[in-house]
Amino acid sequence: MLIFNKKASDCSESEVTDKSVYLNRRQFMKTTGGIVLGAGAIGQVSAALQDGNPLSPPISLKPNFANIAETSFGKGDKISPYDVATSYNNFYEFGYGKSDPKEKSSQLQTTPWTITVEGEAGETGVFDLEDIIKESMLEERIYRLRCVEAWSMVIPWVGVSLATVLKRFEPTSKAKYVYFETLYDPKQMPGQRGGGLDWPYREGLRIDEAMNPLALLAVGMYGSILPNQNGAPVRLVLPWKYGFKSIKSIVKIRFVEEMPKTTWSMLAPNEYGFYANVNPNVDHPRWSQKQERRLPGGVLFPNVIETKMFNGYEEEVGSLYAGMDLKRFY
Repeated sequence: MLIFNKKASDCSESEVTDKSVYLNRRQFMKTTGGIVLGAGAIGQVSAALQDGNPLSPPISLKPNFANIAETSFGKGDKISPYDVATSYNNFYEFGYGKSDPKEKSSQLQTTPWTITVEGEAGETGVFDLEDIIKESMLEERIYRLRCVEAWSMVIPWVGVSLATVLKRFEPTSKAKYVYFETLYDPKQMPGQRGGGLDWPYREGLRIDEAMNPLALLAVGMYGSILPNQNGAPVRLVLPWKYGFKSIKSIVKIRFVEEMPKTTWSMLAPNEYGFYANVNPNVDHPRWSQKQERRLPGGVLFPNVIETKMFNGYEEEVGSLYAGMDLKRFY
């Protein structure tokens, strides 16, 4: 696997997390239907287990991946505790409260899992997830996650470059955009039984955005399989965009010539644009985007920090939007 060089957007060593925070999985959800691509532990996790770290997971809940390639992405970022990252989520298929995804997603069956590939590509059809993403391809990337609601976390994801996956399907010259769709199954996803959103959840990217090296197709986090509430078994992670662009539980990929309709841009186009790049200079109509609450943080003393352009990844993605009016194309 390639080991990427550290970019200027990576944080300083002064923010390095304590190992015990990274390893705190005492409340890890037992995922009976999750995709398992291997067994064993890696890097710091393996060392901590050998050292008998009191915050390491029970034997039955050890990480489910082996041979994950380490990268320099996010080295030095202070990682959010596992318990926070898996209990404070937006996943409206399971409800609109932050705790609803964790409380209501345990019955979601994530194996077997297939993805339908359609549109302007040389290879289309229905593919098993295990055939699209193999264990030997996995790498860990620590990314900042910035929600449009002005809160943020730092999460160590496990996955593969989105470009690597998409190139396999041989998109044609007509493929200007890539469309993604979430599972639609109201029996398993109680939030889909009501109104509010036009189900299934839809998202899209320009093809050059999708091919950017930062774009990740994730199947895990914190060295383990994705919990259901975080988008199991496979989701996008686009760290320079607001979190709602990182669509979860993907079942369809379509290569298209025209800009696809997306869930939030259809529901409230004046508030949620197609691009949804993190931009402190463009406020949401109902709140400022200049600052964010980095979780965890206290009620009396919230951890408020300044929001950076493209969430701090301007060096990696700024050229994608050269010459564009980012107040118009928000």
